[in-house]
Amino acid sequence: MRAATERHSSRDEPSRPIGTPMSDSAAALPPLIRRQEVVAIALVGLLLIAITTVLYVAKAFFLPVVMAFVVGTMLSPAAGFLERHRIPRSVGAILIVIAAAALGAFIVGLIATPAMEWSSRLPELAAILKDKLRLFDRPLALWHELQIMLGGSDTLTGFQMPKFEWVPAALEFLSPTFTEFVLFFATLVLFIASWKDLRRATIMTFGDRVSRLRTLRILNDIEEHLASYLITVTMINAGVGIATGLICVITGMPNAAGLGALAATLNYVPIIGPVATFAVLAVVGIVAMPTLGGAMAAPLLFAALTFFEGHFITPTIIGRRLALNALAVLLTLAFWTWLWGPMGAFLSAPLLIVALVLKEHLMPVDAPQLPED
Repeated sequence: MRAATERHSSRDEPSRPIGTPMSDSAAALPPLIRRQEVVAIALVGLLLIAITTVLYVAKAFFLPVVMAFVVGTMLSPAAGFLERHRIPRSVGAILIVIAAAALGAFIVGLIATPAMEWSSRLPELAAILKDKLRLFDRPLALWHELQIMLGGSDTLTGFQMPKFEWVPAALEFLSPTFTEFVLFFATLVLFIASWKDLRRATIMTFGDRVSRLRTLRILNDIEEHLASYLITVTMINAGVGIATGLICVITGMPNAAGLGALAATLNYVPIIGPVATFAVLAVVGIVAMPTLGGAMAAPLLFAALTFFEGHFITPTIIGRRLALNALAVLLTLAFWTWLWGPMGAFLSAPLLIVALVLKEHLMPVDAPQLPED
């Protein structure tokens, strides 16, 4: 009986040399990352570094071109609407660009008029601001003493106004050159006018039907998402600008129309725009209002407005399909702002939407997923 049992168990076990120890199951598993995968990841990382370097060095060329492509994709549905009403697409492209430029010039005029007025009174306004912020002298003195105890500099005395040597450099950085303007508008008009041909050429680049259909869906989704983003965000920002203007009127702030236009314009830039508007309102309030409480009324009401807009209005209107992860928005905003400055900050959300559309189509949800905890 024992011999039969041993023969039966020997038939069930796989044959192996006598004296060879049994292999550990964990040791028999393949490595987590193979050498070929490490090489592929390294090559992709080097490619991304090279692309980032080229985009940074050749900013004068790539920024207006990418801006024209993104804005042109947003405005292409309007050209299609005009084309359906028997207006040639080339003529419709010119009309759309002229209308957008006129709207931008109107907004810039609203902002520039009070800005030029205040810039002419900058020394006087700086003296007023410094005088009203005397109440911070004591906390600054305590901070100064702490710095001295820790071995810091001892040159700070009272509240010091920031120096304005950075203003010319900032204005030069914010103001694109004439060549960049011409390149942007020319590329924008030609892109909108030839968008249908570009779509067809891009789709026909692929040989098989499946790839063509996937490319068509990707282009349709990018156009739909960017157009929806532009319309939705423009409506929301217009509401924020009107509400900010009303807040300025109620609280007695000067140049309510210009401040409202500034709030609407800066709100196109996530996170940074509302913070910059709050700072501008605070500075204007401190200079224009007799008391600190009255000066902070408009900034605090604006902060409540943007909190309500960012947490309730925008998510409700945009919905889940266009909802963006807050961390992804922050990292994308930081990257494109570092790369291309304020215009990069404006492009960060549209480029993130394009990336999410590509991920949705190239990495569908039915792909292998991580196991649940």
